[in-house]
Amino acid sequence: MHEKNSSLEGGTAADRHVAVEYSSDDEWACHLLAFVRAGFARDEQVQYFADSTDPGRVTRTLTERGVDAASAVRRGQLVVTTADETYLAGARFDPDAMMGVWHESVDAAAAQGFNGLRAIGEMSWGGRGIVGAERLLEYELRIHHEVFEQAPPRAWCFYDRRLLPRTTLGVLREAHLSRAAAADPGETPVLSAAPLTARPGFRLAGSAGYECRQVVASAAAALAASPAESLTLDLSALDHLDIAALADIVSAARRRPADAPVRLLGAPAAVHRMLQLFPELRAGLEVAEL
Repeated sequence: MHEKNSSLEGGTAADRHVAVEYSSDDEWACHLLAFVRAGFARDEQVQYFADSTDPGRVTRTLTERGVDAASAVRRGQLVVTTADETYLAGARFDPDAMMGVWHESVDAAAAQGFNGLRAIGEMSWGGRGIVGAERLLEYELRIHHEVFEQAPPRAWCFYDRRLLPRTTLGVLREAHLSRAAAADPGETPVLSAAPLTARPGFRLAGSAGYECRQVVASAAAALAASPAESLTLDLSALDHLDIAALADIVSAARRRPADAPVRLLGAPAAVHRMLQLFPELRAGLEVAEL
């Protein structure tokens, strides 16, 4: 269990990338206010990427709750844009482009004299069939190592329970190591993927069968794209992994540089048997025990 619900203002990469769920407009406003006030107190730039929310409503809500949003906008400390201008600026959602946007935004905030960058991104577009939205889980997995372990921004991913399917929300929530709200116990996904904290890599938990093919595909895409020279895939919490899921992982490992294999940790006995039966699947993999 990775959930953290205390200050949510810690200094680790896990503390700085947080899943924030809400079910009402008041919950949304309370999270918004807490995040913005904390950023202003630290003289950080705050960016808000709106999707289902009208951008003007963001500044109005802050003003109504005692924040001088107009002045913050004028001095560039508060920037309210839309998902169409950020996540969806291209022809499709592209996680690779977003990694660059994050690093550029961190540098820009520093160049403007702010002590750091924090951002809220509304992620409701992930449930609307946007071109490239199937890569949202890949993005949430990659951003931990490729952004938050490399640079010091803070981001809260806003997930409106009213706009996202429960199954989608559950999978996306599990990709974050910190969360601002307790999850519904009934929303635990059959298969989850999350970043590792002690080393570059990811962890699969649950059952990786046909019904979870998209989760496996997203984790495999994150493996293939990771720039880390040493990468671990922790399978110790898996109950089941079928041959198709293993083939996805092997394909991802083969797309990595020859000197940067994927280390399988805690693989179930069934995986060892499959690798014994089909030794060609070992290409790009190093199999280790816990």
